[in-house]
Order: sequence, then structure tokens, then C-alpha cells
Amino acid sequence: MNNKHKCGWCAGDSLYEDYHDKEWGVPVFDDDTLFEFLILETFQAGLSWITILRKRENFKTAFDYFNYKNNNASFKNKLFFNFYNSFNSCC
Repeated sequence: MNNKHKCGWCAGDSLYEDYHDKEWGVPVFDDDTLFEFLILETFQAGLSWITILRKRENFKTAFDYFNYKNNNASFKNKLFFNFYNSFNSCC
């Protein structure tokens, strides 16, 4: 039986509920995950968090799966540039 309380902000969207149940409020200690959240939070400015979660796979591709030691993302990288420009039509 699952008696876990869900916050109202995630109700009704399975992606949001999954994030709430498995990631939100969970301490993070590894560098790659910290780098991932740094990137996601940076891009979140002015957008809803669900918008960022829905584009998370695209972020993973553009930022070399958040491997900060190997990261090839730059404004000169065509994949990153195309991903960055995709936000013009996301909302």
C-alpha cells in the first residue's frame, strides 16, 4: 500500500509525479547529477519546471549526458545550438 503524500503541484501529470516521487527533495552527491541539475535549473529561468522535464532527454543529448568532464556543449556545437533554438517554439 502506498501512503506517500503527493504535493498539489505535481498532481495529474505522470512525468511530474514520477519526478516528485523519485527525485524531488532527494539529496544528491555525485558530480554528474549535480551538473545536470545546475544545467536544468539554469535553463528553467522563465519557464515552468514541467517544460524542462519534458525536454530533459534533449538536454542529456546536448550536454553529453551531463558528464561534466567530457562535456562538448558550446554555442559552436551545432547539436547544442539547434537544441537551444528549439525553445523558441516550446511554450
